[in-house]
Amino acid sequence: MESEAIGTAASNTDFSLLSLVFDADPVVKLVLLFLLGASIWSWMVIAEKLFSLGGARRKAKQFEAAFWGGRTEDFDMRPGQVGSDAAGRVFASAAREWSDAKRGMPAPAEAAALVSRAERSMRATVDREIGKAGKGLGVLATIGSASPFIGLFGTVWGIMNAFLNIAAQQDTSLGTVAGPIAEALFATGMGLVAAIPAVIFYNKFTGDLTSFGDQLDTFSQDVLVRLSRRASDPGRD
Repeated sequence: MESEAIGTAASNTDFSLLSLVFDADPVVKLVLLFLLGASIWSWMVIAEKLFSLGGARRKAKQFEAAFWGGRTEDFDMRPGQVGSDAAGRVFASAAREWSDAKRGMPAPAEAAALVSRAERSMRATVDREIGKAGKGLGVLATIGSASPFIGLFGTVWGIMNAFLNIAAQQDTSLGTVAGPIAEALFATGMGLVAAIPAVIFYNKFTGDLTSFGDQLDTFSQDVLVRLSRRASDPGRD
């Protein structure tokens, strides 16, 4: 009879997701709401980074192809003529230094000083571009590291309430403890749901950002080589 009563109580307990959320303790509800918001926020950042970082790398490759094809290697071009992508802005910083040097001194003896200034200018531009492309990664890192612990807090709180219910009702049947424990474990699950995609895409975007930085560094070195040749021979086309 006792086993039948336990089975009846368990069968009458609704374990659907909506029921678990609505029947949960107010603190657990707040935890679940916070984790849901964190998950939505992380997916918004992920979607934005997939488009922006992927587009930045693609445009940089296109500008490099144009540069090697001889269509954008003229250092006399105005910065506004070289495009608005990251590689174009790196090239524009070198073109700006060349333009300033032509007004003052294009003496071959000062070619090294020109190349040094152009290198510093391009290094600063690359750093700015990497910083701009990396915006939002801190959000993914925070969500990925904090969400499991926030979910664990909800689990601990829910299990504590389950034991309080047992003490208050003097009843250890499955129907008494199953609901609160299920709510508690659901908080841990939500924490993992928020954290796992954030960690995976954080690692992906970090690798993509490193590759993007290496790509811009390599391009800036190529620009410096051509600028050095041009500065050493001002009559060179």
